[in-house]
This record gives sequence, C-alpha cells and structure tokens, in this order.
Amino acid sequence: MISSIVFCILLIGASTFFYLNIKKIRRNIFIGKNIDIHDKKSERIKSMILLALGQRKMFSRPASAAMHILVYVGFVLINIEVIEMFVDGIFNTHRSFHVLGKFYNFLIGFFEILALGVFIGVVVFWLRRNVLKIKRFMNAELNGWPKLDANTILIAEMFLMTALILMNAADQNLQLKHHPNYHSAGSFPVSQFFVPMLSSFSLSNLILIERFFWWFHIIGIFAFLNYLPFSKHLHILLAFPNTYFSNLKLKGEFTTLDSVTDVVAPNFNPSYEPKTDQNNPLRFGVKDVKDLNWKNLLDAYTCTECGRCTSACPQNITGKKLSPRKIMMDTRDRMVEVGKNMDANKGIFIDDGKSLLGDYIKTEEIWACNTCNACVEECPINIDPLAIIIEIRRYLVMEESQSPTELNGMFSNIENNSAPWQFAQADRANWINDVN
Repeated sequence: MISSIVFCILLIGASTFFYLNIKKIRRNIFIGKNIDIHDKKSERIKSMILLALGQRKMFSRPASAAMHILVYVGFVLINIEVIEMFVDGIFNTHRSFHVLGKFYNFLIGFFEILALGVFIGVVVFWLRRNVLKIKRFMNAELNGWPKLDANTILIAEMFLMTALILMNAADQNLQLKHHPNYHSAGSFPVSQFFVPMLSSFSLSNLILIERFFWWFHIIGIFAFLNYLPFSKHLHILLAFPNTYFSNLKLKGEFTTLDSVTDVVAPNFNPSYEPKTDQNNPLRFGVKDVKDLNWKNLLDAYTCTECGRCTSACPQNITGKKLSPRKIMMDTRDRMVEVGKNMDANKGIFIDDGKSLLGDYIKTEEIWACNTCNACVEECPINIDPLAIIIEIRRYLVMEESQSPTELNGMFSNIENNSAPWQFAQADRANWINDVN
C-alpha cells in the first residue's frame, strides 16, 4: 500500500512539473508573431510521417541513421513495458500483463533485445562524441552545457537499459525459486546471462535487487520526462509538429512584407486595401526573438544540435564565422532568456537591453551566408536556419542601413537603373554590337 502511494505521488508530481515546463515552452514559442500554417494538410501529414517517424532524411548518412533508428525505436518501444510498470506501481501488482500468455513472453523477449541494441547504440554515440571526436561535434557552440547535455542523456540511457536487464535477471531468479509473488512470466534472452551472477543471493536480497532496479528504472523515466524541457532531446516530442508545420514552398522563395506592399501597391492599383495598420508601423525584419514568427521559434526548440546543417554549410567549411546550428541554438537561448524575464515580471517582458542580433548573433555571421539552402536541405526534421538569417539581414538593410559595400552598389544601381548593373537602361543592349 505504501509503495502504491509513493508511486502515485511521484507520478502526479512528475506529470505536474512536466506540464508546467511544457506550458512555459509553449508560451515562449508564441512570443513570436502569429502566422497561419494550415494549408495542404495531407501533404503535411505525409511529411510528418516520413521525416519525424520514418526519419527519411537521416539516411543520407546510412551508418548513423541505422544506429539512431535503433536507439529511437528501441527506446520508444521499450517504454511500452513502462505502461505495465505503471499499472503495477498503482495497484501494487507484479507483471500484471502476464495474462497475455505467449504474446507477453514474446514482448518481454523482444524488449530485452531492443534494450541491448539501445545500449550498444548509445555506447557507439558516446564514443563518436568523446573518443573519435567527429568534427561536427567539436564546434565551439557545443562547449559547456550542450556537450554535457548530450553526454548526460547517453549515460542515462545506458543506466536505464542496464537497470531493465538486471531487474529482469533478479525477477527470473525469483521465478526459478518459485517465490509466490513472482509467477512464471516473460522470456529473457538477454538477462538470462546475468541470472547465474545473482543465483547465490537469498530470496530477500533478490527481492531487494529486483525492487531497487524497478524503482531505479521508474524514477529514471520520471527524471528523463522532466529533463526533456531543458534538453536538446525535446526534439523527441517537437519533431512531429515541427515537420507538420514545415515550409512546403520552394526553397529560396523569399517572403514579402505587407507593410512594404501597402506602400508600393497603391501606385499600381488605386483600389488596393492596406493590410497593416499605418498608425502602428511594424519593424522591418528581425532584431530580437519577438520579431520572429512562432514557427521560427518552434524550429529553435526542435533543433537536435546534430550539426548536419553546419557540416554541409559551404561557408562554414571554408572557415567563415557561420554555423547554422549556432543560429538555432542562439535563437533558443535568447527565447529562453526572454521567457525567464517574463516569468520574473508577471508575464510582461521588461526591456533588458539585449537582443538576438548583437548579443547572440553577430553581423559577420549573418552576411557570411550565401543562401544556398544546404542547411535546410540537410536538416532531418526540416528546420530552417536560413529563414532567420534572411529576416535579420532584412532588418540590417531596411532598419539600420547596414550592408556590405558590394550590396550598396547594387542597391544604388537598382534604384537608378532598374537593374543591378551600372548601365543606363538605354545602354543595356549595347553588348550585342560586339557580337559577330
């Protein structure tokens, strides 16, 4: 009875904290401007299934894709067993789903094989990061918390899978010794190799071992659930809405500002109705996270920090100070900072003298981008760093009149000659005189 009460308290407490943290994340995302993304629903569902569930774009790198799918699918499916553990925890029972008979035995055996696969997978991932030191995991933006976060999750998964196997090994020993509370149930293709290691323990010690690892696994699941909102692994949940709401337009298609259209369009169409409030002009482009739209901010929260975007960026490869991954991480960090500001001021943002541009992202990074869309194409879950880069550029040009000299010359030519070249319109076709 006490065990059930303790379990229920932990369950309610963990669920409450998770809900409150997710509520804050949702609030932070909707700090951004509202946009309507409800078109092409069937295409969006297809994209979500292929990318978030099927992980189609991961297979551009087959080896890491296979390992990632093993860990992802294994961890998700193994948590089906947690449903039984929840039932046992609430009602103080043991293997309450054993009534499924042979199918139950198959499931437990299958979960054990998956647990072994997950363990091997996370060990490989840990080695790649810390021993092999794959280049994309060595960038400066991963120093400190990001590196610690990645390693914490990998080590935690190792412990969780180990706890599951040792729990089953102790359980199997108790079944073999015909303990009345441990009826014969389950198939144990992996944990059976650990049974001899525990066979010399007394019944009371075996129960203690089995219960310890049962509680370790349950508390680990609760801790993992509440760690997610602070970790890059939040993408486990957000990958689904992010791929659903991803941009379906042609890559490289720029957006137009209603505020600019409202000024230009009446010159060609006197009956044009303005779409913006002329008395409350909007900022051109993006200086801070509040100027971004909610999809940009959802992208930032969904970033897996895998670095595929940065490793594919030609500007980064050639030594420029541009990392699309850093752009997303900086956006998320600033968004979290703004959210904390609002928490401290009863839901109202008080100007802190900081902004995304300048304090997090430098102008040099923004102008280094050649808008090739390699980062967008490479991202496994359709995150779009370029959209943020373009909007910050728009702010620099239209609000601050800051742009490279080469662009300033082009802007002048377009204004004076209606073309980027320094020729009058009447002289544009003169080149044909030199053609024989």
